[in-house]
Amino acid sequence: MTYLFISDLHLSPDHPRLVRGFLDLLTEYQDRNTHLYILGDWFNAWIGDDYTSPWLDEIVIALKQFTQAGNQVYFLVGNRDFALGQDFLDQFSGQLLPEIAHFNIGSTRYRIEHGDALCTDDVSYQRFRKIIRHPWVLGVLRKMPLSFRARLASGFRKKSHEAQQLKSYAVMDVNASAVETAFKQADVLIHGHTHRAAIHQAANKKRIVLGDWKQEYAEILEIKPDQNFDMLKLKKWRY
Repeated sequence: MTYLFISDLHLSPDHPRLVRGFLDLLTEYQDRNTHLYILGDWFNAWIGDDYTSPWLDEIVIALKQFTQAGNQVYFLVGNRDFALGQDFLDQFSGQLLPEIAHFNIGSTRYRIEHGDALCTDDVSYQRFRKIIRHPWVLGVLRKMPLSFRARLASGFRKKSHEAQQLKSYAVMDVNASAVETAFKQADVLIHGHTHRAAIHQAANKKRIVLGDWKQEYAEILEIKPDQNFDMLKLKKWRY
């Protein structure tokens, strides 16, 4: 069995190489009894589970083949695809996880999340996050026409990009106290969001940051049940 963790793919029809990289990944791990965990920002934007397109259909077909081969797919939302729900995942027997999930591999306790909730110094973003992910707000958005949601998502991305230009890296990175709190219930914390792939050691704990997918490669995490906890390392996936 193989546990595979990826994040921040930002898939879209505008970046076919990233889409191809994801499809190649599914092919590579299809015969390994893989538990695939996608930790948010799978897509560059998600306007609703009722959205369809040929490029997305290709992904769904590949995921159906992947799960029919006996593999599992788990997803938790990120800041770009927080509206993605179980209806979409049902097409290929995927499972939607809570925004923070815990599980064991062997005797090691893992915590996984997208990572944006750990960036508590970015007060304006945390305020926006709390509002936009409120169940009532999400319910209203999902009832809006697809064309309206597409324009709204485009506007959010533009404003987010503009806001990032005015913020320091420190503000947009994880907060030390938030990480310390997260470690209270885990030996290993795995997240994405910051696009700063690395493995941080804190006493006998590890914080593994998954990288964003670039045009040439991605940095992913592969864990096997017999893998030594101290030997965990990121792996470069080239496509």
